[in-house]
Order: sequence, then structure tokens, then C-alpha cells
Amino acid sequence: MPSGDSNRQDGDAGYTTPLAGRRSPSPSFSENWKERILIPTVLAGAGGGGFGLVSKQRTVQGFPHVSAAYAANFAIVTGCYCGAREFVRVTRKSDPDDLLNSAIAGFSTGALLGRFQAGQLGAIRYSFIFAVAGTSVDFATIKLRPKLKSLKESIFGSEENKDGGWKLPEWFPIQVLDEEALAKKEAREKQLHAQRAALAKLTKGES
Repeated sequence: MPSGDSNRQDGDAGYTTPLAGRRSPSPSFSENWKERILIPTVLAGAGGGGFGLVSKQRTVQGFPHVSAAYAANFAIVTGCYCGAREFVRVTRKSDPDDLLNSAIAGFSTGALLGRFQAGQLGAIRYSFIFAVAGTSVDFATIKLRPKLKSLKESIFGSEENKDGGWKLPEWFPIQVLDEEALAKKEAREKQLHAQRAALAKLTKGES
């Protein structure tokens, strides 16, 4: 005769907790890497190149050399920071918008690059600078993301209503009309012309 303990053990062996089937997949480092690593690096390089064009050093070393140096430095710093931020995110299994990832990534990136550039004191100084700057930029990006998405939808259309092209925002002073809008405009002009002709005839008859 089986005991109650053995039945409970058999039941426990075949029992599956509800949370086991609903466990969310762990984040991947390659997830959205273009949006979160590649694009910021390219934009930072372009911004650094533009900054080099207006730098005072361009008159001494020439603007091509200075612009290329600024672009490379900005791209290296941004690429290291974004890569470290994604590594921290995957390691902590946290949300992409968790600002603690930004702080940790900025601190570690600043310490590493500062060590190469200016020794131990540079590592301490740059670690805090990078942590504050990186966290501030990510915070501003999170706040501006809805507005940028709205602007993108106003230009290219929403995902649900894409017509295969882009259009000018409604607040632009000059609009490019499509066929339907152009037909409506011509109909309004014809109606207005007919009203003006009728008014002219009425005025001429009264005179």
C-alpha cells in the first residue's frame, strides 16, 4: 500500500508551476543593435565631423584632418558607451530604458578611456563625466521619443496607413497636393468662378 508521502512526491514530480511556462526570454545583445548602437555611433561621428569644421584648430592643422579626428573620437566614445550600455542591460536583464544601465556604462566607459588618456586621475574624472553625460542624453532621448515618433508619422505616415511615400507635415506653409486634393481644389475654383460670373451678370443687369 503506497504511503501518502510517496503520492505527494509523485504529484510534486509531475507538477509544473505556472511561472515556469511564462518565463520571459532573456534579452539579447544583438536585439535592436542598429537602433541602439550603430545609429548613435554614426550620428555622433557626423556631429563630431561638423564640430571639427568650426573648431579653431582647423586653421592650424587644416579642416579635413581636424574634422576627421573629431568624427573618429566622437564615434569611438559613443560606440564604446552604447556597447557597454547594452552589455550591462543584457547582464542585468533589465529594461532598455533603465537609466541605471546608462550610469553604469558611462562610469565604466569613462574610467577605461580616461585611464588610456590621462592616467588614474583621468579615469576618475572621466568616469563621472561620462556617467552624468550618458545618463542625461538617454533621459532626454526617452522624453523626446514620443515627439520624434509623432514627427516621423506626420512625414512618412503611420504604420497602419502607409501609402508608399512621404508627405510634408500639415504645418508646412507650402503643401504638395495629391490627385484627390488637387481635384477638390479645381472643383472649388470652378464653383467660385461660376459664382463670380453669376454675380457679374446680376450686377450688369441692375445697371
